[in-house]
Amino acid sequence: MPSEELPDWLPAWCVDRLGHEPAGVLFEQRSISAVFGLRLSDGREVVLKAREDDGRASSCVAAQARLAERGFPCARPLTPPVAVDGLAVHAEELRPGGELMRGDSPDVAVRYAAVFARLMAELADVTVAPPLPNPRWARWDHADPGLWPAIGFLDERDQSAVPAYVVDTAARVRRRLLAADLPCVLGHADFEAQNLRWHDGEVWAVHDWDSLAWQPEAALVGAACGAFASASPPTLAPVESSAAFLAAYLDLRGRRFTAEEWEIAWAASLWAAVHNARWEALHGDPPVSGEAVRAQAAERLRQANA
Repeated sequence: MPSEELPDWLPAWCVDRLGHEPAGVLFEQRSISAVFGLRLSDGREVVLKAREDDGRASSCVAAQARLAERGFPCARPLTPPVAVDGLAVHAEELRPGGELMRGDSPDVAVRYAAVFARLMAELADVTVAPPLPNPRWARWDHADPGLWPAIGFLDERDQSAVPAYVVDTAARVRRRLLAADLPCVLGHADFEAQNLRWHDGEVWAVHDWDSLAWQPEAALVGAACGAFASASPPTLAPVESSAAFLAAYLDLRGRRFTAEEWEIAWAASLWAAVHNARWEALHGDPPVSGEAVRAQAAERLRQANA
């Protein structure tokens, strides 16, 4: 991407906040956020992130900064979020390298659970304003009318394309989650393989700190145990691997879940998958998550008492 194709506001933002203008573009990615890898005129390589300013960014970046200061493997923010034309924009160090760890076996699940346990332990000592609203794929706790959180570009599509078993599973999962009476904590709500990198068998980087959420610990761990193996397209880990993830997490944290927490964890393990299954159906994509939900919903709902 040539530097002349950068957003109009970006060069001046870099000069104002980082002291130098961009001299080159290393990469550009767009999904929920726009992410630009930049080489500045002083030779530094940085990452600039811009996302809709929905009030979440300040808490997410502050929590990321605290963990980076403590040596947790994540990029160190270089600026706080700044409002620009309806966007929240911040810069962070570039943390290149590392490899994607693929696989969804119980052994792989335990490796990912160890990272999640460390992450949650670190976040337990971080105090920030709750990053609400929660990310849209984790927003089972929304106050919008209907089953799904309001997402305009999905809601405007033909909802009859979504299979009945996906809708039924989502309704049962959400009903169980909303019935819980558990305190909320800060946690990572997009703990997927595609957001981590590994080097020599050790975690090298955890990315996507925009996706912090404020939900019960059991719901956050449950979501992670279902999603940890997802790269692209996202899917649902096997039931036995989710069970191994949960057991390893609790062992490493020195925790024991109550019966209610176990049920909430298993319910939450399905929510991102039904969100993704709905996305697939509405976009006409292959039903990767949809088939995983079809195959696993009965057992996960049983574990959730839903």
